[in-house]
Amino acid sequence: LHRRLSSTATRRLQVIDCHAAGEPARVVVGGLPHIPGATMLEKRTHMMEHHDDLRKLLLHEPRGYPCQNADFVLPPTRDDAAFGLVIAEQANIWPAMSGHNTICVATALLETGMVPMTEPTSEFALDTPAGLVKIRAECANGRATSITLENAPAYCRARDLDVAVDVPELGRVAVDVAYGGMQYAIVDAASVGLRLEPAHGREICRLGEMIKVATREQHPVDHPEFSYPGPDNLVFRGPATRGADGRLRARNAVVMSNGILEWDRPETWTGMIDRSPCGTGTCAVMAALHARGEMAVGDELVHEGILGTTFVGKLVGEAEVGAGGDDAVRGVVPTVTGRAWITQHCTVVLDPTDPFPVGYTVGDIW
Repeated sequence: LHRRLSSTATRRLQVIDCHAAGEPARVVVGGLPHIPGATMLEKRTHMMEHHDDLRKLLLHEPRGYPCQNADFVLPPTRDDAAFGLVIAEQANIWPAMSGHNTICVATALLETGMVPMTEPTSEFALDTPAGLVKIRAECANGRATSITLENAPAYCRARDLDVAVDVPELGRVAVDVAYGGMQYAIVDAASVGLRLEPAHGREICRLGEMIKVATREQHPVDHPEFSYPGPDNLVFRGPATRGADGRLRARNAVVMSNGILEWDRPETWTGMIDRSPCGTGTCAVMAALHARGEMAVGDELVHEGILGTTFVGKLVGEAEVGAGGDDAVRGVVPTVTGRAWITQHCTVVLDPTDPFPVGYTVGDIW
């Protein structure tokens, strides 16, 4: 048995399952051990190093599946936050922030009363590894009908625009790299012959994972304020067009890892698609559009995902990221608005005799 989970006691985690615009999340609100750390970034590091078993337990089969996510709700490390949040995804990825996960967490906290709900508007903040994330929720009849989060600053450096990346079997691809809570490679879908439709999901995943890994190998990036190497996600995006209402509109598909790509094993050239329009991906796309002069502070982006659901992003200000350092960059302050729904309340159980304490993956769907 795994050294962290081998025990004579049955482990029980209290979980609220949700989805935001189609992408699932497991919000863990009880049963966690004490997680040391003076900041949420330190708590994230501790969980990565000592509690990856919990991520695997929740996300791997037989309890999870490839597109599942985990949100660990913890006591905050600062007085201006209601709760702390550490997020975990497949392939040992622990995002500094995630938009859809935060929307799910905010909904779960409000609708269960863990954060008192005030109608028509509730406001509070979450302590995340990326920084303080402010939440404004529109509420009615005991439900959170809309969640707007103000993310930590996003950015796109000039040197990270139009990066030429050589991808095996595909050739040279133009990539932008931007940070929106995770590090994103951003690619024009039409430039690699893709249509962003569910029927093309397998090819979207294959090309996305290949381009992302090639970009990470040839053009690695990091955050100027803390260690967050990347890119760790990829956005295929369609053109951004401005509607009669003045808002930009675009379609996207975000490709996330569910394993380790090995260039000499083509069967590993795969990933999974975010079912939602992706919150941090939306922030990264807006940062890249701003860097190109195509989106100004005050502009909104209606961002459509692979299922046709939408998040609405907005740039509400500018901010310097890494101020005073050698790699400081001028960034933007984004908000993202979306909605989540609770799908079940459950207790995740691990019996000490279970032969799969950290779950398993099988190559048919992983």
